[in-house]
Amino acid sequence: MTWLDLTPDEWNAVHLSIKVGLWAMAASLPFGIAIALLLARGNFWGKSLLNGVVHLPLVLPPVVTGYLLLLSFGRRGPIGSFLDEYFGIVFSFRWTGAALACAIMGFPLMVRAIRLSIETVDRRLESAAGTLGASPLWVFATVTLPLILPGVVAGMILSFAKAMGEFGATITFVSNIPGETQTLPSAIYTFTQVPGGDAGAMRLTLISIAISMIALVVSEIFARRIGQRLDAG
Repeated sequence: MTWLDLTPDEWNAVHLSIKVGLWAMAASLPFGIAIALLLARGNFWGKSLLNGVVHLPLVLPPVVTGYLLLLSFGRRGPIGSFLDEYFGIVFSFRWTGAALACAIMGFPLMVRAIRLSIETVDRRLESAAGTLGASPLWVFATVTLPLILPGVVAGMILSFAKAMGEFGATITFVSNIPGETQTLPSAIYTFTQVPGGDAGAMRLTLISIAISMIALVVSEIFARRIGQRLDAG
């Protein structure tokens, strides 16, 4: 076997990582835009507290975040038991739980990128649209959102890249189950714990680096093209 010939289990880990990353990014995007808008434009009591809570996963040990998720969204947790009983939704020890953990870990990066983009928008453009009779929602959809699109794209890619590398919160919350919750970092960790696993660990490491670099480069190119198009318009 050559260095880049992956076994079926390794392909499963790659496929699952991409699947988890995409779902984590997509599920957190609406909340990321809403929270970023609230932090950028809002003026309310507790704003600093909300900002701290949003960025808490960046400073907490990932294992702590995973443990809190297990306590809250596990089958016996207050949220997990409610979702399981009334909606049949289970997060613990499922790939959906891995997506949830990755979404939470990447959420601060997404919010920060979108918030910085919102803060650069010229409020006079929005006011002009408002004076023409447009509703706030329509102003946001037709004026604000196109202007912050580079930041939105950057936040989405950062969230995806973070999900591809997430390990501590994921393995604590959903364990390391091959074919179900074993993502690339978990598979690499497994290889490092067995004799002769260096080749497998190196193959998956190269794949992980390649996917993350491609995501970052595509994000940069896409954001630059959007910015140029907006400047031209």
